[in-house]
Amino acid sequence: MANPSAHPPEPPPQDGRIAAEGTEHSAADGPTQPSHIAPAFSPLYQQIKTLILRSLQAGEWKPGDMIPSEFDLAARFRVSQGTVRKAIDELATDNLLVRRQGKGTYVATHAEQHIQYRFLRLLPDTGDLAGQGPAERRIIECRRLRASAEVARQLALRTGDPILQVKRVLAFAGTPAILEDLWLPGGPFKGLTLETLSEDKGPMYALFETQFGVRMVRATEKIKAVSADADAARLLGVPEGHPLLSVERLACTYNDVPMELRRGLYRTESRHYRNELS
Repeated sequence: MANPSAHPPEPPPQDGRIAAEGTEHSAADGPTQPSHIAPAFSPLYQQIKTLILRSLQAGEWKPGDMIPSEFDLAARFRVSQGTVRKAIDELATDNLLVRRQGKGTYVATHAEQHIQYRFLRLLPDTGDLAGQGPAERRIIECRRLRASAEVARQLALRTGDPILQVKRVLAFAGTPAILEDLWLPGGPFKGLTLETLSEDKGPMYALFETQFGVRMVRATEKIKAVSADADAARLLGVPEGHPLLSVERLACTYNDVPMELRRGLYRTESRHYRNELS
């Protein structure tokens, strides 16, 4: 017999009805799912995290905006503040939200200093990024073309779909350090031009965020050692055959939608690629 003094379970969130997908049914609840369909159970705070992500993806709260308080979100989703807090903690760990002591919780933006360098892992062997000053950027080209089979596959497009290709060089203290090629889907970045990229002085991901409503939230990378071909040698100011670090990145926006394929060639004579694992 159930203990009458036990606290009732926390009700599922009412916004989105996600919790109902993973709950178990009793005999009084009616027929259960067919035996061949596994229940899609996830902890309640994960369901709240999913609902908050949906609001971020829909643009309810834009980068830099303050989101509602934990109290208001708890009332909205009909869960405890502790459940909301745990969901927000995970989103902050994922660099999607930023807590500001005494002010509230904000949608992270690539315009913020500590977010700007989230995807830049090339660090000087001595000193730090702040000490070497901002990167000097030279946009070499920005052109529209049709996606090759390989680029289309990585960006979840069809072969021949319109894309943009951007080539640029990043230099520090006048010395070229990184040569990058970027491929972007044509639809979301309609209107992006060489002039726009050249005139903007902020981080490229901040430009994508503010002018095109595309926020990069996650990336996967592949790294290997290569030697400089004639074009890379010329643009990076090194001899042909010089050792370089090749970094291929696929960056995604909310819901793991791929939005950028980037291939970078890094000079590492006085710099190193640093990654933190946890």
